[in-house]
Amino acid sequence: MDGPSKEEEEDSTFTNISLADDIEHGSFCLQPAPSSLVRDLVAAHMDDLSARVDAVKEENLKLKSENQVLGQYIENLMSASSVFQTTDTKSKRK
Repeated sequence: MDGPSKEEEEDSTFTNISLADDIEHGSFCLQPAPSSLVRDLVAAHMDDLSARVDAVKEENLKLKSENQVLGQYIENLMSASSVFQTTDTKSKRK
């Protein structure tokens, strides 16, 4: 065996490939995203978050209003019921 075998030649072919060609052609080059793309993504994300915050605020106001109505309703029920009326013990003793 004077020279490398066929398998060794094939293996060395893959290990001897230069990465310079790949870098020049951009296949290994990890380029940062353009700032305009990043800006657009951030703006879209901020718009989404803003819309969600607005929806939560609206829901919060709605629930506060409903709680006020329910609170007033319960107060009216309690004042109309004799169970919740305050009793004056002095007037009953006379």
